[in-house]
Amino acid sequence: MDPTKLQQAIDFAQANGATWDFDKDQIRTFGAVLGPLPKQRAATNGVILRHGYIVAEFGDTKTNDPVYSVAKSFLSTVCSIAVARGLIKDVNDPVAKYIHDGGYASPHNAKITWKNHLQQTSEWEGALWGKNADFVGVEQFGNGKREPRAIQEPGSYYEYNDVRINRFSLSLLRLFGEALPDVLKKNIMDPIGASHEWGWHGYGDKSKADINGHQIESVSGGTRWGGGLWINSEDLARFGLLILNHGKWGTQQIVSAKWLDEAVTPSEHGPDYGYLWWLNTKQKQWPSGPPSSFAAIGNGGNIVWIDPQHDIVFVWHWHKGGGAMDGMVQRITAAVVGD
Repeated sequence: MDPTKLQQAIDFAQANGATWDFDKDQIRTFGAVLGPLPKQRAATNGVILRHGYIVAEFGDTKTNDPVYSVAKSFLSTVCSIAVARGLIKDVNDPVAKYIHDGGYASPHNAKITWKNHLQQTSEWEGALWGKNADFVGVEQFGNGKREPRAIQEPGSYYEYNDVRINRFSLSLLRLFGEALPDVLKKNIMDPIGASHEWGWHGYGDKSKADINGHQIESVSGGTRWGGGLWINSEDLARFGLLILNHGKWGTQQIVSAKWLDEAVTPSEHGPDYGYLWWLNTKQKQWPSGPPSSFAAIGNGGNIVWIDPQHDIVFVWHWHKGGGAMDGMVQRITAAVVGD
């Protein structure tokens, strides 16, 4: 990496920190809170890896802050473990074939497949943990509320919808029979040498489910209503490196390479989106980045950006919206010297 251009990238990042404030912005943006939120957060911070080495870092990279919908890509990766174990035989199977808690009992919901959940095309109908999947109403959904619309056939319509993602999370909890943070820790985070400081939360007692006679908290796929994945930039960088390396860590294949290929294949409907990963195949997300780049993205300016072409992982915690991320992509790729 060209050190002068790399420094220019870091300077740009530090000048484009997020303004997100939990007290001022959370309820206005997302509506009534269900789970925990931190009292404060770190300033903008991040890590850049090239060929697996840290080439730059800035800010406090050790504070475990919420990363909002970055958690969705972790949820996708947890699902890959279920497939690898044979708990899910085929992602095209209806969830109702495996889960019998009433959530997929209606004729409409009975059609929903695991793949529909992974691509946010499930159109699941119902309410969960006090939030209805229709997203109607300012009190419950803030500025993110939706206008009433006709429900579509599962698999035919994309909608970014955290209630449905939380239903997916609950279904995975029932499938594994153990808390998803434990599944993630044992199968992914410990093998890649992550810290023990991160946490993945639901909504406390509000989102507990009876699993084989035990009350276990079902975690959320984001921090839209509190809870979610609270993790630092260094651990995010390790996770990003695992994904960049096709699921391999050292000599150990931790995540299926075949799964990851499928996970970054664009879905038929909606934006450039895979299995809960944002893609760049049309270069609409980051015009300055390669079409092969993809990312886990969360509200408040949280991202794990993965660039296979240049062998780069970039984690940015709390950045400004607009064109800040593409500006950073432009500067990082401009700093690349050779392969």
